[in-house]
Amino acid sequence: MTKRSIIIKSTHRGLWYENGVLVRVLEAGRYKLPLLHGRLWGPWVEIVLVDVRERELTIKGQEILTADKVAIRVSIIVQFRVTDPQAAMHEVEKYEERLYSDVQLAARRSLASMTLDEILTNRNRLSEDILHDVKEIAARYGVSILRADVKDLVFPGNLQEIMNKVLAAERTAQAQLVEAKTKAQTQQIAAEAQAEISRIEAEALAQTLRLQSEAEAGAQKIRTGAEIAALRDSEQSAQAYAENPALLRLRELDTLKELARSANARIYISFDRPGKAEGDD
Repeated sequence: MTKRSIIIKSTHRGLWYENGVLVRVLEAGRYKLPLLHGRLWGPWVEIVLVDVRERELTIKGQEILTADKVAIRVSIIVQFRVTDPQAAMHEVEKYEERLYSDVQLAARRSLASMTLDEILTNRNRLSEDILHDVKEIAARYGVSILRADVKDLVFPGNLQEIMNKVLAAERTAQAQLVEAKTKAQTQQIAAEAQAEISRIEAEALAQTLRLQSEAEAGAQKIRTGAEIAALRDSEQSAQAYAENPALLRLRELDTLKELARSANARIYISFDRPGKAEGDD
């Protein structure tokens, strides 16, 4: 008996049979196999490879009656992978065909319990129903369902035309809604901008009035200070004249000198009569 070998990739698993009996499940790696010749007899070895990669299965269009008696055709795509190679090969004859049938029947049961409006507005329910119905069943023959989604929905001709009109109306309504929202937003932005401009103008006017008020108050303060200073000077001059009458006389002479320079100036001098008492006629 000589030896030969087999290599199993990480994408597959191998079922090792000896004389038709499953002995073990092979992981990825290289394995030696016996080769019979001459008179030496040993077990007959067979290796069956099982793909454990994630794969897709498309359930082609099936005509199904909905709960409200509308005939539709639906296609479903299922993503799955083999998680138990032994169960996949032993529990059912062909696990892919069995999975196809199970998903098809689950889809029929789900769609038959839904109205057309429910199907159009809630496709996720169909996917959830399929997963709920098939996931546990598929696990019995070593298959794990990852997801099941509606790929296509086909309606009868007249219904398809109606649906197209409904979709067109919905798109028009959505476009009008977007346009109305955009217009409202534009108006709102313009109003906010105008309000901001008015606020800035009001603040600028208030600032200008405040500065003017402060300037006038400052000018009045300066004038008042000047007047007070002049009064103080006058007070000091009066006090000086009172203390020194000669200074007052000099001031009078300076004034008369200035008046004498003007031809139009008139000087009136009052002389009291001697010996006449005040109050006499």
